[in-house]
Amino acid sequence: MKVSDILRVKGNTLYTVKPDERLAQAAAVMAEKDIGSLVVMDLGDLVGMLTFREVIQTVVRNGGQIGTGSVRAAMDDAPLTCTMGTELDEVRRMMLEHHARYLPVMDRKMLMGVVSFYDVAKAVVDAQNFENKMLKAYIRDWPDNDGIPGTP
Repeated sequence: MKVSDILRVKGNTLYTVKPDERLAQAAAVMAEKDIGSLVVMDLGDLVGMLTFREVIQTVVRNGGQIGTGSVRAAMDDAPLTCTMGTELDEVRRMMLEHHARYLPVMDRKMLMGVVSFYDVAKAVVDAQNFENKMLKAYIRDWPDNDGIPGTP
């Protein structure tokens, strides 16, 4: 399974923010949309990733206040990315190795979507459920051994 398969099921809704927007405004969008990340775009280019992790770190640095800073001051300016052709096993390895919960999906310089740890886990569970269903159907339709010598 590839990242393109996940995005096909997930859909193509993208939430982005500009680097010079206020962090408080970005956090409000994240809360309103019930999302854990925003892709930071500037003039059509991916320049960073803002997740709840960066928001919380900023709040802690500011003594419990989100403050008046910009997204640029809080964002991860070198986010890990993948492509539409990246295999699911590679995405899982990348996410685990780098503690990344969200990966922007790029096609050269074009943002194609974002896959989350949830999306990956759901794809794995769905694939396992499908495989289990197929195996159960195969076993249920197993031919009888009647008439075959040496079988009960």
